[in-house]
Amino acid sequence: MGQRERIQARLDIVNQRLEMYYKAEAAILEGAQSYQFGSRQITRATLPGVQAEIRELERRKAELETALASGNSDKRKAVRVLFRDL
Repeated sequence: MGQRERIQARLDIVNQRLEMYYKAEAAILEGAQSYQFGSRQITRATLPGVQAEIRELERRKAELETALASGNSDKRKAVRVLFRDL
């Protein structure tokens, strides 16, 4: 599997997760965030947590799309500098 295929596979996973988080956000906004069962109240997720994850996934999606478009996933490279006093 080449570099481009790996990037596309990661992008597909991010897109799937992003879609699930969009659905979760919609469910929370429609009132399905918590429910009561007898005397117990169960909270599934918090809106700020879901929205934070959506922002992170959107950032990651944009990064992967840029890497896919440019053909270069190694946007950041580590460089080592060695100072010598001769």
